[in-house]
Formats: sequence, structure tokens, C-alpha cells
Amino acid sequence: QVQLVEAGGGLVQPGGSLRLSCVVSGTFSRIYGMGWYRQAPGKQRDLVAGITSADSTNYADSVKGRFTISRDNAKNTLFLHMNSLKPEDTAVYYCKASIYSDYRKNIWGQGTQVTVSS
Repeated sequence: QVQLVEAGGGLVQPGGSLRLSCVVSGTFSRIYGMGWYRQAPGKQRDLVAGITSADSTNYADSVKGRFTISRDNAKNTLFLHMNSLKPEDTAVYYCKASIYSDYRKNIWGQGTQVTVSS
């Protein structure tokens, strides 16, 4: 069974920074694309940033220039560096990975809360 475990969320003041991490564990043969999503109360879950297995990245317009997604393939870990945080970045952040384990499928993490407030 494959699991994704996120860490690094918390409370930060506006203008501050956080780094989220997501570790993929379990039995699988390959990780394809990965991404970070977020969901604020009463809103849908939206893509924040994605990264392919070739390290090609894409970002939501609202976070371009402030957030950076990266991955460490040797450690099966995904990161999201968040700078210049704003109150509107407050949400639960979820990690998603497309993996191959018997067949190709998407796996989600349990989410980590990020709160930006003074």
C-alpha cells in the first residue's frame, strides 16, 4: 500500500515563509507527476503547483513568484517552498502523486493546515 505523508504546515504571519514536504512510502515501481493542492473552507480543492517526472513545473497564477515546487526523487519527497505568504493562502494543503503500483493511480495525502494570520 502506498501512502503520502505531508508535514510543515502551521501558523505564520503575513509575509512569512513555510516549507511543506510530502513523503511517498510503500510499494511502488515509479512516481510520475506530483502536485500540491489546497482547499479553503467552503471552496473547492484547487491546484497550487505541479511537477512532472522531468521536473517541468506549473503554478497557479495566484502563487507565481512566491511558491516553488521541487522534488527529491532519491528520497521520494515533494516540497513546496512558500514565501511572502498572504492571508488568502490559508487552506489545507494536500499532496498528490501519480504512481505505478500494479497499475497507474493517483494517491492523496491527508493534508496539512496552513494558516496565515497576524
